[in-house]
Amino acid sequence: MAAITEDSKVKYSFLGKTGIQVSNICLGALTFGEMNGWPGQCDESLAHTILDRYMEWGGNFIDTSNTYGRGGSELMVGSWLERQHRHDVVLATKCGINMGRTINSRGLSRRHITESLEGSLERLRTHYVDIYQTHIFDNATLVEETYRTLDDLVRCGKVRYVGVSNVTGWQLQKIVETQKHLGLNPIVSVQQQYNLACRTSELEAFQVCKNEGISVLPWSPLKGGLLAGRVRRGQKPTEGRLGWVAHSQTRKGEAHPHWEDTSDQIFDLIELAIEIGKKHGRTIAQVAIRWLLQKDVTSSVIIGARTLQQLDQNMAVNDWALSADEMKQLDDASATAGTYPYVFIDSLNAGRTNANTGDYYVKSVAA
Repeated sequence: MAAITEDSKVKYSFLGKTGIQVSNICLGALTFGEMNGWPGQCDESLAHTILDRYMEWGGNFIDTSNTYGRGGSELMVGSWLERQHRHDVVLATKCGINMGRTINSRGLSRRHITESLEGSLERLRTHYVDIYQTHIFDNATLVEETYRTLDDLVRCGKVRYVGVSNVTGWQLQKIVETQKHLGLNPIVSVQQQYNLACRTSELEAFQVCKNEGISVLPWSPLKGGLLAGRVRRGQKPTEGRLGWVAHSQTRKGEAHPHWEDTSDQIFDLIELAIEIGKKHGRTIAQVAIRWLLQKDVTSSVIIGARTLQQLDQNMAVNDWALSADEMKQLDDASATAGTYPYVFIDSLNAGRTNANTGDYYVKSVAA
């Protein structure tokens, strides 16, 4: 393996309004352990090798979930973690998605949250997690119950901070206002799918984050491999994870967040990113990750890796930068089509952006 130079190692940023700093690249552990038949998953030995190499890059932020491999990912991270200095690692995990044991093994009730955390702590071989995140919003449980429970877990020391993921703008604002009203410890981070091919969270959720000082942790920065340049215009993928997903969708008739009928706009964007990457001697994947790092809402980008080569390539994004013109080109090429009421609001509030309160929405959407 090539030596890692000091200037290419990760940078650090504060997580929301907390005093802790996390590396701007977070290692996601979705690839560790058996995952519903997905190809290329890492066994324990490879997972530990990837984790060791990530630490060599200066990384200190690891994200997993109880649902990844039905606990298998947490087990692998835990067996690695017990060989480390626990305080060197900022560890995040999640709860809320159906674990399939009983009818109550899902959601964000007090019962399921506390049960889930106990299981995660046991698998992770630690007595606390730094960030405990709701994996989804639960329409069946009162928001007050969910966040009182999480606040109790912070107060008793099993959780340091609370985060959320996969939320709409109104859900996020409701969570924030409920916590304020009840005097609870506030959420510090939001995990959303965010990449050059998926920018809808900019419309509302990220505006809440800007106004409330909440960190954004983008997941799927490469859109499941689509932004790694593995798919050609007019063709469905046939190899690797994207090929498996596309085949599964066709076979089962199911939608999947990483594969849908891609538009000409996506392939125009991919070609632009390839062209920009060549100017810097970088891959399209590195361009896609670098674009996220230069967004002001981003604290840390969550990457996954199935090989050491993938890890090293995706980590090599800190010793260079995209120019302002290149960022604008990528913004324009990836802009979401303008919709009501955002375009309408923009037309009536032209020139009234206030840096102290944040935009109402992303300007490129209305462009």
